[in-house]
Amino acid sequence: MNKRRFLSWLLKDEITAIPFLAPSLLGFSLFFAIPFAMSIYYSFTDRVSDGTFVGVSNYKELLFSSSFRKAAGNTLLFTGVSVPLLIVLSLNLALLLNQRIWLRNAMQTAIVLPLVVPVASIVMISQIFIDWNGVLNASLHHIHLPRIDWLNSDGSMIIVAMIYIWKNVGYNMILFLAGLQTIPRSYYETAFIEGASGVRRFTGITLVYLTPTMIFVILISIVNSFKVFRETYLLAGPYPYDRIYMMQHYMNNMFFSLDIQKLTAAAVLMVGCMVMLVSVLLSFERRFQKNME
Repeated sequence: MNKRRFLSWLLKDEITAIPFLAPSLLGFSLFFAIPFAMSIYYSFTDRVSDGTFVGVSNYKELLFSSSFRKAAGNTLLFTGVSVPLLIVLSLNLALLLNQRIWLRNAMQTAIVLPLVVPVASIVMISQIFIDWNGVLNASLHHIHLPRIDWLNSDGSMIIVAMIYIWKNVGYNMILFLAGLQTIPRSYYETAFIEGASGVRRFTGITLVYLTPTMIFVILISIVNSFKVFRETYLLAGPYPYDRIYMMQHYMNNMFFSLDIQKLTAAAVLMVGCMVMLVSVLLSFERRFQKNME
């Protein structure tokens, strides 16, 4: 009888929650789920209106496209290099600011400040440094070295990576700080009394208990790495130097040329890769939580 009463109570709560969830569910379906489902459908047709089913021919054409391969390779390279650098830098800053140091609050404010800086201001500040007559080239000219067109050289990805790290290091640092402050100090004190070294305390306590936070930060950092398109587009336009031609540039150009089939196929492939990556990370987190229990 109690079990039946509990199930009826639970069902009643679920029914009560439906009206409150309906607006969010409607918005998500209207602006995300339904358009993405239409994109999947269009990726298997030869045109948008009155299209016929062509199987995976759009995906084959996409994979044989040199522009797509270049964009995908640059995106993988950028994410694979800049995200680990961002994680390492933000974790070290969090470890530093988790201690009682001089000017801690001022340093924390300065690191977090780029979060509220508009994209246009970021681009303007970047141009002051990397312009042909900017600070970097003026310094090179002062020491009798040739000027460099930074956005049209192989060093352009370094510029974009620096903007990405500068923009997102504060957010990741806050997340790591929150994770560090949940670790009981008694764990470190016990390890210190037992003679554990600083490296051992870091690997055996800090990294272990930061694993859920680390996985979340990695996911957020990967998602934010795709948002660097805004800064790159404002700096170099829709057709930048080959080294910083990203997937977002490719899809943006396909949209303007109304090549919906390539656009939707590229979007489906990118979402598929993201889903697989997120699934791997979440499965690792579930396994970690199970082992911790």
